[in-house]
Amino acid sequence: MSKKSHSRALTKRHKVALAGVATLGAAALAFSAVPSNAETTTSEAASSAKVAYSSEQLKGLQSDVTEQLADTSLQTQAAKAAAAKKAAAKAASEAAAKKKAAAAAAEKKAEAERKAKEAASRSAKRVAVQPVAAKTYANNLDGWIKESLDIMKSKGIPGTYNGLYRNIMRESSGNPNAINNWDINAINGTPSIGLLQIIKPTFDAYHVSGTPFSQYDPVANIVASANYAADKYGSIDNVNGAY
Repeated sequence: MSKKSHSRALTKRHKVALAGVATLGAAALAFSAVPSNAETTTSEAASSAKVAYSSEQLKGLQSDVTEQLADTSLQTQAAKAAAAKKAAAKAASEAAAKKKAAAAAAEKKAEAERKAKEAASRSAKRVAVQPVAAKTYANNLDGWIKESLDIMKSKGIPGTYNGLYRNIMRESSGNPNAINNWDINAINGTPSIGLLQIIKPTFDAYHVSGTPFSQYDPVANIVASANYAADKYGSIDNVNGAY
């Protein structure tokens, strides 16, 4: 076999090693030199020459395989790093989206609360400006006394429910049209009239503004009489007889 044939054989095995041979043992391959002429006339024993890989060739093959495996490992690591980077970017994007959504929700909630407060404030203002319904009183002795007490309180005239009731029952038995036609006042032409039997001159002098100008009006009669009693006795509560 020529040197050219040895070169081709080595190159072929080199390719085999690069395709996947991880470990190569030092092996000797024997090649026999065969004459080109098959019909030789002399019986010569062809000497066989042994051809073997050198240690440098084997080291080169091992180095190629190692480098190939190293390249594959680096590619795998690079792919893993790229995948990890992509996953991290995705996680960061999702976190940013969640943060943005949370901020939007918080802003929406704050806006709703602000509008609710404004609505409550407007409602409170409307309630504040609504006119207060006028207080009503029963058209009987209890209602007359209660209305008179509210007027007396606003005018600073002293007196209690019990003081008024007690004197009214003694003077007229609760009859707003009661009139005394027989006492000295009647003889003098000014009879006592109404719930607390007040005469005309006294009623006129102690009449309380805002009430009817009539002795027969139960509320006007009570507050004028209580005003007079406060001036003369300190309070209608201090009156226990004719006054």
